[in-house]
Amino acid sequence: MKELIQVKNLSKTFSLSAKQQKIERTKEKKKTAVKDLSFTAYEGEIFGLLGPNGAGKTTTLRMLATLIRPDSGDAVIDGSSILSDAEQVRKKIAFLTTDLKLEDFFTPNYLFDFFSELHQVPKETVKERKEMLFQTFGIDKFAEVKVANLSTGMKQKVSLAISLVHWPNVIIFDEPTNGLDVLTAKVVTDFLMELKNQGKTIIVSTHIFSLIEKVCDRVGVIINGEMTVCDSLENVQAGMPLEDRFFEIYKESVGDTDE
Repeated sequence: MKELIQVKNLSKTFSLSAKQQKIERTKEKKKTAVKDLSFTAYEGEIFGLLGPNGAGKTTTLRMLATLIRPDSGDAVIDGSSILSDAEQVRKKIAFLTTDLKLEDFFTPNYLFDFFSELHQVPKETVKERKEMLFQTFGIDKFAEVKVANLSTGMKQKVSLAISLVHWPNVIIFDEPTNGLDVLTAKVVTDFLMELKNQGKTIIVSTHIFSLIEKVCDRVGVIINGEMTVCDSLENVQAGMPLEDRFFEIYKESVGDTDE
């Protein structure tokens, strides 16, 4: 299989303000969010990055999307380095995170056309792709409704559609079903499988075990910024439900969590 994403020893440390130190209950002035993280994602697979909140998943994906620069390490995405060729990386990926908000004033129609133009997508392709994506996610009925007036689920689906305007080979989604109702979440997970069937390489970060079990080929368990286990889903589970196996891995990593 072709290695489409190669993550090599990524590390990222942040300075903590006095307020953040109080929240974190620490006197340390710096926090290591990601430490020496490495993994590979192959062409045509869904790779799951599994971990609790604060484990470093979002920081990792932001580095891959070139939104923040690692302190050390590198990643190569479809032949382009996030350090030396960030502009090419941005052209080759779709990146979706709940932290990135759509402008309330604009409509899905306008935003899709706007981002398509930024990515220099031919107009005839824009029309066809918009029709396909809007129908898939049920956006067509809300195409001229301002984002401010859309439900949380519809906003998520619009964000997903817009992230795919240029139809890249690499798709990076941070908590793609977080906060969605079960029906909307199913639409999103079904579409992830469709993208995989079309040969896309997808990285999904989540703390939801059922999502990993449903869609992922391989999974990396990240705890306190470090990759503790990375293998096929079957091997990571080791004959156990993923939730049970995760807590086993977690206890091995940080010690018994019982009070």
